[in-house]
Amino acid sequence: MSNDSSSRIVAHLKSWMANAAPGAKLPSTRSLVAQYQASPVTVQKALQALTAQGLIESRPGVGTFMRAVRTARPSDYGWQTAALRSPLAALPPASSTMRNVPQDAISFHSGYPARELLPERLVRAALTRAARGDAALSRPPAAGMPELQSWFAHELGASTPAGTTPPNPSDVVVLPGSQSGLSSIFSALVGRGQPLLMESPSYWGAILAAAQAGVRVVPVPTGPDGPDPGELARAFEESGARVFYAQPNYANPTGAQWPAETREKVLDVVRAKGAFLVEDDWAHDFGISSIPVPVASRDDSGHVVYLRSLTKSVSTSIRVAALIARGPARERILADRAAESMYVSGLLQAAALDVVTQPGWQTHLRSLRHQLESRRELLVTSVREHIPQAHIEQVPKGGLNLWLRLPDGTDLQRLARDCEAAGVIIARGDEWFPAEPAGPFIRLNFSGTNPGAFPEGARIIGQMLERNLG
Repeated sequence: MSNDSSSRIVAHLKSWMANAAPGAKLPSTRSLVAQYQASPVTVQKALQALTAQGLIESRPGVGTFMRAVRTARPSDYGWQTAALRSPLAALPPASSTMRNVPQDAISFHSGYPARELLPERLVRAALTRAARGDAALSRPPAAGMPELQSWFAHELGASTPAGTTPPNPSDVVVLPGSQSGLSSIFSALVGRGQPLLMESPSYWGAILAAAQAGVRVVPVPTGPDGPDPGELARAFEESGARVFYAQPNYANPTGAQWPAETREKVLDVVRAKGAFLVEDDWAHDFGISSIPVPVASRDDSGHVVYLRSLTKSVSTSIRVAALIARGPARERILADRAAESMYVSGLLQAAALDVVTQPGWQTHLRSLRHQLESRRELLVTSVREHIPQAHIEQVPKGGLNLWLRLPDGTDLQRLARDCEAAGVIIARGDEWFPAEPAGPFIRLNFSGTNPGAFPEGARIIGQMLERNLG
């Protein structure tokens, strides 16, 4: 009876509202009880139903009112076409690695480690201490907090051999993440319309930063041992480029690590050409079965511009990185940074420094190495069992990703779409090529959430790939 009565009241009130003015006030609950000879509970149910439908709203102490109905009209932004004109450079679309996906999906696409792989206790304590200190209220120097500059310089200096001058703290520029550093480096050292050599495949964010800076990317093919030094020298000669962007340690997406011979030969080529190597050491903290050796540790003549990020290893909410550059190159980059962001939050700098100088930081890194190793082995085993058509060019010695070559003729768009429909999110490999892809690839991240789902995820990918090729 109560449900029937409330439905009757809803129908009557809707009829009344159809002829009332927008924003009209409804009769009080007491009046409605008397009018419809119903209990207060029944009237409240009717009003709750109308509220859930978005037809009325209650204003405490004032009454209940009809919600004003606003007629949506199509927006016309056509005038902006003429005002903006054609873009100077066509920017690539945002990477699929940045997508948010349902929590129940098996996610291989993300470029960030899962929360359980972060030093959560250290981060929370560091943020609390930083919030209580002077960094919470003061402006840091444009190049960064001196103590944090010293930490970055000392870390690189620790791997510098005898006979090579280690960097000074004054060579360091603290950044709000390495992505902004790439933009400034390409703008300051390459210049719009000028050539930039880049490993292919390479980090999609570097490809995006190059497009934003308006530089002309010249791909240099790379493999498990990095680029061929002879090919690199030829690319410098033919293009006239003076900057080469590369990831010598645990490259994204391939996981490649340059052997010592390649590091030395590439550095020799860069020196002979009077050029710069932009070394992106994004995965410095993610070594598994090897130790990362920066090329920058072998250079004291300013040929290597070194990028070192803490964002992925400390916390995605603490976007702190640094570049180490010597000579006029540093001043040009710093000037570009000042024009864009002036300085990096002192609070974040203090928190980052606190984390990496705690005794627990090294303990965390040792534990992280073992966790990444077990995840990597589980994913490799799962791929070999369930995706036999995929070729693993190398098992990475560090980093977060496994790079798979799929059979020729694979429709990557369809594969990604079919996998997502089955609850598995993958990253298509074509995002990591600055020019045409060298073949069909996918990148699988083994540092994401729920590693126990790796076998099932690989089984689904294999099933969808088989259907794709059938």
